[in-house]
Amino acid sequence: MANDIRICDKCNHIRMKTFVPKLQKLAPDAEIKIGCKSYCGPCGKRAFVYINGRYVSAPTEDEVLAKAAPFVKKPKE
Repeated sequence: MANDIRICDKCNHIRMKTFVPKLQKLAPDAEIKIGCKSYCGPCGKRAFVYINGRYVSAPTEDEVLAKAAPFVKKPKE
């Protein structure tokens, strides 16, 4: 099953140019949806990503990616 990743293009703590490629590297099979997630309180204070049903947030892009990594579904071999 593909990973479901959602990010907000209005988030002040991530740059789409750098964040999307990092997400694609983390989960190559992911369907990344970009748009408002109605998560404006936390989004205004920290970087966040919605991954497979969980909101994950951290102070920086790299930290949020590290925290989100355990929630990435790995393809079955």
